[in-house]
Parts: sequence; structure tokens; C-alpha cells
Amino acid sequence: MPFSSSRRGTSWASSILPSSNPPKSKAPRKGRKRALVKDFIFSNFFAIGLVLSLSLFLLILLRFGVPKPLSTHFRTTTRSSRARHTRKPLPAGTNRSTLAGAAVDVTTKALYDKIEFLDVDGGAWKQGWSVTYRGNEWDSEKLKVFVVPHSHNDPGWKLTVDEYYDRQSRHILDTIVQTLTKDFRRKFIWEEMSYLERWWRDASDEMKESFINLVKNGQLEIVGGGWVMNDEANSHYFAIIEQIAEGNMWLNDTIGFVPKNSWAIDPFGYSSTMAYLLRRMGFDNMLIQRTHYELKKELAWHKNLEYIWRQSWDAEETTDIFVHMMPFYSYDIPHTCGPEPAICCQFDFARMSGFAYEQCPWGQYPVETTQENVQERALKLLDQYKKKSTLYRTNTLLVPLGDDFRYINVEEAEAQFRNYQMLFDYINSNPSLNAEAKFGTLEDYFVTLREEAERINYSSPGEIGSGLVEGFPSLSGDFFTYADRQQDYWSGYYVSRPFFKAVDRVLEQTLRATEMMVALILGTCWRSHCEKFAMGFSYKLTAARRNLALFQHHDGVTGTAKDHVVMDYGMRMHTSLLDLQIFMSKAAEALLGIRFDKLDHSPAQFEPAIVRSKYDAQPLHKVISVHEGSYESVVFFNPLEQTREEVVMVVVDSPDVTVVDSSWTCVQSQILPELQYHSSKIFTGKHRLYWKVSVPAMGLETYYISNSFAQCEKARPAKLKIFSKSSSVACPTPYSCVKIEADVAEIENEHQKLIFDVKYGLLQKIISENSSPNTVNEEIGMYSSSGGAYLFKPHGDAQSIIEEGGQLLVSEGPLMQEVYSYPRTAWEKSPISHSTRIYSGESTVQGFAIEKEYHVELLGHDFNDRELIVRYKTDIDNKKIFYSDLNGFQMSRRETYDKIPLQGNYYPMPYLAFIQGSNGRRFSVHSRQSLGVTSLKNGWLEIMVDRRLVRDDGRGLGQGVMDNRVMNVVFHLTVEANVSATSNLVPTPFPYSPSLLSHRVGSHLNYPIHAFVSKKPQDMSMKPPPRSFSPLAAPLPCDLHIVNFKVPKPLKFLQQPPEGPRFGLILHRRHWDSSYCQKGRSQCTNLANGTMNLFSMFKNLTVSKAKATSLNLLHEDPEVMGFSEQFGDLAQEGHVAISPMEMQAYKLELRPQPQ
Repeated sequence: MPFSSSRRGTSWASSILPSSNPPKSKAPRKGRKRALVKDFIFSNFFAIGLVLSLSLFLLILLRFGVPKPLSTHFRTTTRSSRARHTRKPLPAGTNRSTLAGAAVDVTTKALYDKIEFLDVDGGAWKQGWSVTYRGNEWDSEKLKVFVVPHSHNDPGWKLTVDEYYDRQSRHILDTIVQTLTKDFRRKFIWEEMSYLERWWRDASDEMKESFINLVKNGQLEIVGGGWVMNDEANSHYFAIIEQIAEGNMWLNDTIGFVPKNSWAIDPFGYSSTMAYLLRRMGFDNMLIQRTHYELKKELAWHKNLEYIWRQSWDAEETTDIFVHMMPFYSYDIPHTCGPEPAICCQFDFARMSGFAYEQCPWGQYPVETTQENVQERALKLLDQYKKKSTLYRTNTLLVPLGDDFRYINVEEAEAQFRNYQMLFDYINSNPSLNAEAKFGTLEDYFVTLREEAERINYSSPGEIGSGLVEGFPSLSGDFFTYADRQQDYWSGYYVSRPFFKAVDRVLEQTLRATEMMVALILGTCWRSHCEKFAMGFSYKLTAARRNLALFQHHDGVTGTAKDHVVMDYGMRMHTSLLDLQIFMSKAAEALLGIRFDKLDHSPAQFEPAIVRSKYDAQPLHKVISVHEGSYESVVFFNPLEQTREEVVMVVVDSPDVTVVDSSWTCVQSQILPELQYHSSKIFTGKHRLYWKVSVPAMGLETYYISNSFAQCEKARPAKLKIFSKSSSVACPTPYSCVKIEADVAEIENEHQKLIFDVKYGLLQKIISENSSPNTVNEEIGMYSSSGGAYLFKPHGDAQSIIEEGGQLLVSEGPLMQEVYSYPRTAWEKSPISHSTRIYSGESTVQGFAIEKEYHVELLGHDFNDRELIVRYKTDIDNKKIFYSDLNGFQMSRRETYDKIPLQGNYYPMPYLAFIQGSNGRRFSVHSRQSLGVTSLKNGWLEIMVDRRLVRDDGRGLGQGVMDNRVMNVVFHLTVEANVSATSNLVPTPFPYSPSLLSHRVGSHLNYPIHAFVSKKPQDMSMKPPPRSFSPLAAPLPCDLHIVNFKVPKPLKFLQQPPEGPRFGLILHRRHWDSSYCQKGRSQCTNLANGTMNLFSMFKNLTVSKAKATSLNLLHEDPEVMGFSEQFGDLAQEGHVAISPMEMQAYKLELRPQPQ
């Protein structure tokens, strides 16, 4: 039964604050109050009201039928409290192939252009100015102060998540319940579900009931409700959706509460992708804190700290979400009550003597509030409130009251609640102060603010604003790179602990592939064995979701935790990776029809082709042993929506092999020696076997390897060319080797030729077919630095570390060509070696990309306080403008400014970066892990790949970053020519989009084919029938991406009725730059210009029902997500019409088609 949203308690004497009832729907203003109209309305009030009410009632019944009941936060899929758009939202069925830029009042680019970044000392508010007020600002609208108690609980930082829970978080949650139940005026907010879920398992039934009652009556609000408060620079949007959905769904299932206010006080910079995802999840409001202090100052000066965040492509305002930015240095109590921390710290009553927290560093300390001092203390506090209020437009003020792991015991909590209540009572009992103060939640604050904005017009002249909430500016852009003081830029964490940033993405793509397999097994196979197998894995699947979610924490994927905490994150991810791979190995048997019974408790016939021996070890290829008279099976799973044709590789122990497909037809293959990263012993004695596969969309395909297919040509050995000054390299059998005498080496395929400098082993030029050469001078260098886990603090520019005379090996074959370089450096063992590969493929995505693999070993004291970079120095005239992605979802335009230091011009690069010249030539680098990127000079694109720092950088961690691991960083490079070159790059404020080819290259890199090899060889006399699995009726359009296809509640799958929507599907239509269309259509059968029918999407699977839903799968009212009702209507008919950039989610009812 739905709970009521009414909150009992605090009545304000003569208060103009509204109750907690939702605000009324907005209507456009028609003008200010007029006296005559007012008099007429009042004199005829009852007659007018009766006529209007009856008319409206009849109109509603005629138009809509019986209306649905109003709903609340609790167990709801619709919400009446959202203010309606005054501008018409874009129907989900509107299908645009191009995007118009958003019209907004403020862009972060314009802010950067305007601000001088002089770091002027502002006095008490060091990063601002001396704030004053006249005193009459609150005469007509009194100040309404909401003090919001909170405790920031990091799920891992200096301690592991389990250590924090045992020592602090469990006690904090106990304290919240105990102290809030004593007084209905007390409020609190909580964010992290990772801790709440753990506490819920331990809590007594009485504590759980008390907790639920506190949430029901509005004393306790769950804000954000994600598994963690995720990082916004390094996290991929798939993982962000997963971590929020995991937390939100647990919360809804357990407590029946659905959050609508986001609270993100500690991520180190903010992405506009987060605003988009939250809006499409049904959130109303956001709160953020850590933005560049100069931007805060500029926004505060113009009272723009509260704004409507709009996506840069959104011309229809459907992505608008309201944002509150905190104005000061930190989220702790000294920096939240007002602009003077020395005064605010006196009102952190947990710093009084007798408590464990450090004393106020300004020399003035908090004292107990008494009847004797309450007037003086209250007026001092109110002065700060009023000063802070002048930075915002409305007279509704938010004052957070908390810090890291606060309210750990009842004594501490009572000290805060007791003292503040006395101060509130004094303020509220003196009407002449024109202020009222109380404890509140985020919901209390935002409801009151919106109600005030309904009554009073706060819009600036000529302001575009938004129909969502009037009176506030609209803004687009992101808030990177964050600086907190003295030009200290937090760009180091884009790269810290890069090994685990890579593992994060491997877990992500493995989880996504597993989710698909679970859904396909439960959808296509209704045998009890299949259900038992999939259901038996539910606990490990849920654990994998939560381990991925946990690492998205802003001290997890950022690489900013203590060494033993990083180890804990790594071991959790490693455990889940092993679990997922074992399941996928068995799932392949079921989907291929090999067997269905005993899958849950019998050994798998297959095992992953790539395995990791421990949590911090490099992945290794399983070596396939080929025996006379037998064959080995290799099964490939394609997790993408289109058929994949690409060259794949496995490692074999013998060069004498052949390959056949599932129909036992011969397949051309090639062998190369397996290499190891060593200055002289570069061959392992094993061999890499390459051949071209074709794997159906979201499907499986089988190939066989043997030395006994007499009718087939053996794998062709590559021709090797070797350059080595320091030592001779023995030519391995059965390859032919020649010595390189020239100064340059070349490799080429159907689309491009690469030229390398032999002496340095570095790429020089890329010559695409039918075009002039593109200079791409590769450089590998190092910064000397004094930063730490968070901060990048270089001493000057990076210096090249490559010297003349390393080793170079060129391998040439019909399917793959490679240049391997072990360079000479000042160190005996080079910290980096690298391979460059191109693959054959006339019309394949793989054929257009250049694969760069850097093997990095930044180990040992020689590399202390060094940061390793790769730089591509091109001849593209980009004017130091470049583009980097935000969370793999959208691009952001970047510009290198001379007025900020080098480290401030570094930006996050989770997925892609490119530069483009005025002639339209574009150079792109796609990454399979998150790193940092910049363009310091014209034509340059620089990427940091690892860093090793000895010292702590003063941001609380208490250590440097010295636990570097051996790792491989993989890029895919593309060079493209624009067919409609732009004339001038500089005035373009909006980001360019990737080409369709670029999108597909990135997908192939980040969602690779999964390979599984048979554990035992099969006898040649037993040839199975063709084994493949192709679930889709046809490949999806090339610009349509399946973000996830999953069973949202695997633990409850069998308890749900079969006719219910037990499956979830999230789609994303990528926007692509049509002036680069030619190559991108390779293998493309169609694009998502029309509608797609979900009911006919699968081949042997019937979609009997479809419901539109939010990205967290909790709302079914399209308006809650920013869409029109048409989105829901189309979904019920099975139609998907999705505009570029948009993501849409569906709940599906699936059943196998009758055979």
C-alpha cells in the first residue's frame, strides 16, 4: 500500500513556508497582479470557483477518464509534483537526424573565456569578496533557512568499505534513527545505499520499522540513492546507470522509496552527462559542490549559483534539471553556514571539548548555547545566513550541517540538534529578524524554493531561463577541471592507478555481456534446467553489479584511496570477473544447444581464452595445444548489436595449424611469434594464430583449430623484419627474417599505410588511401612532478625519453601487420614498449583503425615523481582546440588557455579525444580505459598513461601513489577527411560529434568479442553439427546501441508472473557527424532514421508487451523523465522512435516463440 508523503510536525509561527505537499503544476505567467482583477475575483470568489471547478472536472473526465491517484516518493512510477514545462517537450517519437544547439544564458566555455583566473584574495571569504547586505532584503519575503544535517560516508578511502562500516557507518545509521525519533523537528539526509543495504541486513526489525517511519514522515530523506556517490570524470555512463539503478531499485524494493533529489558534494568536478542521466531517471533537482573556485565566484557575483542545467544539443528543453551549487570551499560546517569560516566553525558543536574532532583552526571555538548567550550566538549565526543568502536569488536558503563520517554517536548528534534548536527557537520567536530557521531535508528546501519562485519573478531581464522552474538562468557545459585553491588543479586523478581503471572497464563490458546471456537464456529457454542454472547465478550476478557499482565511488575509479583499499576494490572486481567468465562459459553451451541439464553444478566444457591469475596481474591468453587427430573448439560471443567481421587471435603451441568454421569450411589463417616485453628475449616460443570471424549480433559462432584438416591450407607464417643495434635476435622457426637497413619501415592494408622511424621505433606518418600524408609524429615523454593522487603539479614541460637505437620488429602477413618497438631509454629496462597493428578488411570497422598497444612498467625508484605521456604531434591546424568525451556519452569542446597553468588544461578522457583542423581533417584516439588528455600546442594531442608520486598532495589521503602495476594501454587511432570542411573552428561554441566510424571503432574496442576455448580436445571422427546462435531477427541500425539488455531482478525472477515485464532494455541512439559518413557505413545495413519495432526485434523470442520506463527502471510516466506521453504510447505498440543522443528504456515481457 502506498505510503502518504505528508510530514508531521513543525509548524512555523505565522510561517509562509508551505507544507510538504507537492507544489502545484506550473502555468505560464500572464503578468503581475492587477488591483481591479483582484477585487473582482475576491468579490465573486465562490461563484467563479464553483463554475471553474465543475467545468474543469467535466473536461478532465471527458478527456482523460477517471484520473489516477496522486503519488509520492513511495512505490511510485508517476509523480504529480513536477512542475510542468511551459514549453512543449519533444515527443519521443520525433526523429531528428541532426541536432540544433541549445539556447542558454550561461555556458562554461563563456565563463572560462571571461574569467581572468587571478586568484585574488577576498579576505574572510578568501576565494570571494567581503559580503555585505543592506538589511531590507527580507522585508517583503522573509529569509527561510533550511539546515540540513548529513554525514558523508565514503565507501572506501582511507579504510575499506567494510572497515568503515564496522567502525563508523553502522553507528551513524543507528544514531540517526535513535536521535530523530526523539524529536519530530529533527531532519537528516542519507546518500549511499552500499552502507544502508549492509546496515539493513544487520538491523533489528524495530530499527527497520523506525527507519521506514522516519522516511515516511519526511524526517529522513534518501538523496541520490545510488550504491555510491559516483565519480563523474572517469566513470563510463553504463557504470553510472548501473550504480544508480542498483541503489534505487534496492531502495524501492526494500523501503518503497524513490529518490528525486541528487546530492553530490564530493566528486572532483561535474559532468553534464550526470545531469542528463538523472533527468531521464526521474530526478527533479541536483546539488553539487566541488567546482573551480573562480567559476563559483563568477556565478555567485551574478546570483547564478542556482540554474537549470541543459544539454548542449537540447533545443527543446527536455533535459532541463534544476541545480543548486554550494558557494564555498568545502562541504564541512566551517564552509557552509556563510562566507566566514572562522565564525561558521563556532557553530560546529561536535568540535566542542570532549569530542574527537579537531578544533577550529581559526582560534575561535564553539561553546554550548545557553539562555545567557543565545541572543548573541543566534544573531552571529543569522548574520552568516543573511550574507550567504545574498549570493542566491531567492530568500530560501540551504545550509548543510555535516562532514565526513559525522553523527557517529548519540552524544555528538544531540550536541548539534540541541544547540541548533535553541538558536532556531530564538530566531523564530523574533519577527523583527525577518527570518525563520529549521532543520530540513533537500526535499523541504527545493519544494519551498520552487513555491517562492512561483510567487515572485526572479528572472533577469532578457534571460532565456527555462519552463521547468522560472526565475533562474539556463546553463550548459561541464565543470572540469576542478581547482580548490591556489591554482591547484585536480587533473592527476584522471590517471592515478590506471591499471584498475582498465580493470573497471573489463568488468563493465563482461558484466554487460553476462547480463545479455542471462536474459537470452531465461527468454529463449523455458526448460527448468535453464531457469535453475540462471537463477543459481543470481547472487553472483548481483554481487558483480554491486562490485562494479562500488568502484564507481569517487575514491574508487579515481585511484585516490589508500593502497590496501585499492587492493580491496581490485580483489572484489577480480572475484566478480572470474564468476562472470565461468557463467558465460557455461551459458555458451546452453545457447548453442550443446546441453541444458546440470549446467548449474557440473564443470563447463569451455573456459575463457583470456584469464587473470590474480587481481593485479596482466591478462594472459590460454595456450591451445593442438594434438594429432583431434581439434579444439573456439566459441565467440559478440555483445554488439551488429554482425561483427573482424580478425581475432588466440595463442597456440604449434605453428602447424589450420582453422575451419562451424560448417567445417576452411578459413584463411596467419601465425606470428608471440612476443614478450624484453630488451633481448622478445620471443616466447609460442605463436599467435589470427583468422577472420563473422559473429552474429548478440550471438555466438564456433570455429575449430587442428593440424589434421588435410584439405585446408596451413596458417601462413608472417614475414619478419628486424632492427637491433644492441644485440642479435635469433629468427624463430618457421619464420623467415630479414634485417632492416632503411631509416623507415612501413606496413599497410587496404585503407592506409603507416611509416615509422626505425631508429626510434616511433610512428611518423599515416597515409590514407587517396589522400596526402598525415604527419603524426609519435612522442613518448615524462613530466617531473610534485603532485599526488589528486593533483597534477608538473615542473615544466614533458621531456622525451626515447633514445636512438632500440629494437624494432616488423611482422607482415595477409591478415595482420605489426610493428613492435622496444625502445632505448636512459634506463636499463625501458618503462614502456609498444606495438602498432593494422588488420586487413575491405569493409570492416577493424580495417580502418590503427591499434596502438603500450606496455607500461613504471616501477621502481627511478621513476619516482614522474608522469608518463604519449603525444601525437600532427600537422592538423586545431588552434589548441580539442574534444574529449564525457563518460563515453557525449563530447565536450576543450580549449587550451594560456591564463591557466598546464595542469588546468588537462581534461578527463574516459573513451575518446580528437582534434580537427579547419580543412576538416580529424585525428581521433579511442581508449579502452579512462585517462587524461590535453592539446598544449597546435596539432598536438597528448595523453597521460601512468604516474608515480612519492608525496601526499595535502588533500587528506596521507600517501602518494607508488603501487604501480604492469599494464597495457590500448588505443585505436583513426584519421578521417571531412567531406564538407568547415571554414573556421574558433567561433564554434558547440562540441563536434564523433563520426559514425568513430562510434563503431570505440564500440569494437570497448565491447570486444568474448572468446571461449574447449577444455579438452575432441576426436576428429566426431564432428558436431554447425553450432551458432543468432537471437536478433536482423542487426540493429548502426547508430543504435544497446546499453543493456538484462533481467533487472534476477533474485526475484521466478516469483514474478511470466506475463509480467521481467526484462529490461536500454537503447541509446548515437549522434554522428554526417560529413564523415562514407567509411562509417561499412557493414551498415541501415540507420535509425525510422522507427524500430520491439515486437519483431528477436528471432525466436516473442516480445508480447513493452512499457516505456526511466533509466533506473522505476518510473513509467514519460513526463517524469522529460518526454511526452507519446513515448509511452509508442512503446505499448512496440515502436521505438528515438532522437540522436537520447537514451530510452523499456520493460519487456518475453517468451519463447512456439517451435
